[in-house]
Amino acid sequence: MFNRLITKHIMEDLSFFPIVGIIGPRQAGKTTLAKFIQKDLFSGSIYLDLELNSDQRKMIDAETFLKFHQDKCIIIDEVQRMPELFPLLRALVDQDRRAGRFILLGSASPEMLSRSSETLAGRISYNELTPLSLLEVSPTSFTRIEHWLRGGFPESLLSKKNIHRKRWLQNFIETFIYRDLQDLNYIVTPKLIENLLTMLTSINGNILNMSNLSRSLGVSQPTINRYLDLLEGGFIITRLQPYFANVPKRIIKAPKIYIRDSGILHNLAHIDSYEQLMGHSIVGGSFEGYAIEQIKRSVSSDWKFYFYRTQKGAEADLVLITPNGKKICIEIKLSNSPTISRGFYQTIEDIKPNYSFIIIPEGEEYPKDNNITVCNIDSFLRYKLSILYKQVE
Repeated sequence: MFNRLITKHIMEDLSFFPIVGIIGPRQAGKTTLAKFIQKDLFSGSIYLDLELNSDQRKMIDAETFLKFHQDKCIIIDEVQRMPELFPLLRALVDQDRRAGRFILLGSASPEMLSRSSETLAGRISYNELTPLSLLEVSPTSFTRIEHWLRGGFPESLLSKKNIHRKRWLQNFIETFIYRDLQDLNYIVTPKLIENLLTMLTSINGNILNMSNLSRSLGVSQPTINRYLDLLEGGFIITRLQPYFANVPKRIIKAPKIYIRDSGILHNLAHIDSYEQLMGHSIVGGSFEGYAIEQIKRSVSSDWKFYFYRTQKGAEADLVLITPNGKKICIEIKLSNSPTISRGFYQTIEDIKPNYSFIIIPEGEEYPKDNNITVCNIDSFLRYKLSILYKQVE
């Protein structure tokens, strides 16, 4: 089993919150992690998988069943399949607010879950379990290149053959489109989502132009936005918002769009090898999105992520805001001998960050002018970010 970085945070939440949610895409390892945590639950525990008919039958009279086992921690997997449980869980917790009563595992964001269920605000702490991060696979034999190419889903990463990996990733997307959204009672046009994902693959890492997407797909912008919300709520994509606080410049206000897992991105682009990837038009955006996603997977949810771009060309791929307000400007370059653009220097002048970095794939760390540090992605995650993270814990 890979050592998941979020485990410590989940255990801390279980000591305080009555309900702890572990959310994330299918096959990211939620069940494996929950069963690992289950061994450390001293009060005893019960595991229910709502995809099993036998466990669904136990919940026909859910109130009686849950009350009978109220002295145990109850783990409910794929909870989005039975949203009618949420009002009952709220009522049970309000009667007894002991910490660690329930662990809910779900393949949808809280926003998607709340559409068909009662909110558990004030009673639950949500933790997103992402696919495996670079830091989590680094202690193993997998290289950064393998992780970047295959993505972080364990089945994709561990697959011995390309054909098996491709088929698994294809099935993952099809399951999300044809089953998961229907389970949450969303009415969608599957072919439209497939075409949208194909288009997002080609613009990965670019500014989102809703007019172009709407025109190309032949549907309205509100429809495109609704489908993007569903893809984001299902952990398939992310929209990186622009940074504009206290900057008296004309800022690009549209978000940038990324497909979160690099393995899914490469499969959608029909990329099977590192050689293909390096010669493909999406390679720059792929590495940029990969680096941003690895940073996200390495910090807590109270870090803020933005990009910066002005009408006159100032630009930074990532602006990080730490929980204590420190600003970090980052430019991500695929080259190991990067040229720093005038736009990045202008960004530093505009934002006045506490730290500035150029992240590259590999190579030695070295300083540049304007207090800019050039370092590889592994070093940034393992050392630079770790130091910054400890300063705000």
